[in-house]
Parts: sequence; C-alpha cells; structure tokens
Amino acid sequence: MAFGDINRVNTNLQSLSAQYSLNKINQELAKNQLELSTGLRINKAQDDAAGFSIASKIKGKLAGMNQASRNIGDAKSMLNIGESGLNSIMDALIQIKSKATEGASGTLGQTEMNYVEKQINALGKQINTIAQNTKYNGSSLLYNSTGGAGSTIDKTFQVGDGSSDTYSVSINDSTTASLFATSATGLTSAAVGGFAMAESGGSGVSQTDFQNLLTDVGSAIDTLAGTTNQMGIDQNNLSIRQDNLSQAITSNSAAKSRIMDANFAQVKSDSVRLQILQQTATAALTQANSSPQSVLTILRG
Repeated sequence: MAFGDINRVNTNLQSLSAQYSLNKINQELAKNQLELSTGLRINKAQDDAAGFSIASKIKGKLAGMNQASRNIGDAKSMLNIGESGLNSIMDALIQIKSKATEGASGTLGQTEMNYVEKQINALGKQINTIAQNTKYNGSSLLYNSTGGAGSTIDKTFQVGDGSSDTYSVSINDSTTASLFATSATGLTSAAVGGFAMAESGGSGVSQTDFQNLLTDVGSAIDTLAGTTNQMGIDQNNLSIRQDNLSQAITSNSAAKSRIMDANFAQVKSDSVRLQILQQTATAALTQANSSPQSVLTILRG
C-alpha cells in the first residue's frame, strides 16, 4: 500500500495504512486468544469450512457410536439377568431330577411317593414363577405370554450408528410348558400357572411315572443347557462388538481432534509474535498521526 505525502493533511494515508495493519493484527490476535480459551482451532465454519464440515460428520458418528456402546452395555445387563434366571431354573430342574431318581426307586411306599410328587410339583411351579418374574425394564426374558409352549422371546439391539448395525437374540421360553412340551408323561402344564406331574393311572403316582420323568427332566436339562449356552455366545458376541466400537470411537476421536483442536504451542508462539506486531503497529499509527504536524513548520516560515 502506497504511503502518502506528509505535506498533505486532509488525507493521512500513512495513518490509514497503519490502522489497516493494526486492525488485521488485532483480528488475528483475537482469533488466537479464542483458540487458547476454547482449545479449538475451528470455532466456526469460516475458520475452516471443509474441516468444520468433516468434523461435524465425525461428531455425529461419534454420538451414535457412543450411544451404541451404551446400548450394548444395557443388552449385556439384560442377558445377565436372563442368565441368572436360567441358572435358578437349572437348579430347580436338577432338584427335580434328584427327586425323580428318589421316587423311581422301589424302596418307597405309595405315601412316600406322593410326598415326593408334591415336592416335584412345587419345584415345577417355582420354575414357572422364576420364568415369569425374570424381567428387564418390565420386559419378560424367559416367558412368552402370547407365543405358547416352545415359543421364543426375540430381542433386537442397536449396536452401531447405522440402521443395519443390529444384533438379534432369541431366547427359548423356559416355563415348564416349554421345557416339557414334548412329554407324554412327566411334568405337564395345561396353563403356565397350573403345574402337575402326569400320572399314568388314576390311583396316584407310580414308580413308572418317576422313571418316565427321569427321561423327561433329562431332556429339559439339555434344552435349558442349550439356551444358556446360546445366551453365553450372545454375551460374548456383544462384548466383541463393544470392543470394536471402543476402538472405532478412539480412532474417530483422534481424527476429530486433528481437525478441530488447537496446537497450543503454535498458537501461543503466534500470539507472542502478534503482540509484538500490535505494539509496533500502534507505535507506527501514533507516529503517522503526528506526521502532518510538520506542515506547521512550513506555515510558521
């Protein structure tokens, strides 16, 4: 920018040039101070339009991935509750097998066998109670109230930030109606609330009934073991998804940081430089404003 003749006073071009330089320095210094106060290189779109756009997309992706990670944690908590219920049912089935083994022995009389039958029936009702009461946020995990015997409880979890990033689990109904659904004898359940051990004759439970029950309860244990095994597989798969998400979150956070975050060492160094330039520009402006006074010398002559 050209400098004006100091012999002219109506337009002080030297002052205007100094003001322009000082304004630019002040703007840069203000931007640096904002970066130091926020820790961000990009505070608005005009700072870096392309970088701001890319970083905004990454921020949106990170928000989705962080929520997906929390979703997986909730899903694992849900399955942990389901597993706890399955373990309790398995304990009851093992007790039923123990009692059935006792009743299948020829050492018991009819009265004793009837006692054992009542204990088994009570354990069967306990299984139904556990299945009905195993819930997460009011949602049943082991009992399908509408599906009937042999039905499943299906859950789908959002495990990523995309609409297709889902994981589905299918848990077998674990009431006695489902565990013994194929049994002609042994434990039966016309309705979930009504449980009894089937009797082959009308005169009361027999040794044969207990022997049949041993086969049925063995199948029920196998069925429940399969359900528990699949639940363990699902929990492991969800843990792997969560680990992958954690790595992706770290990588995307690093990418956003490289775009958005300020380099404090560089910004501080620039601030020192700009402060020096601010002082020299202020001095230059002061000198430029006083230069036209030299015209007074001409007038006095």
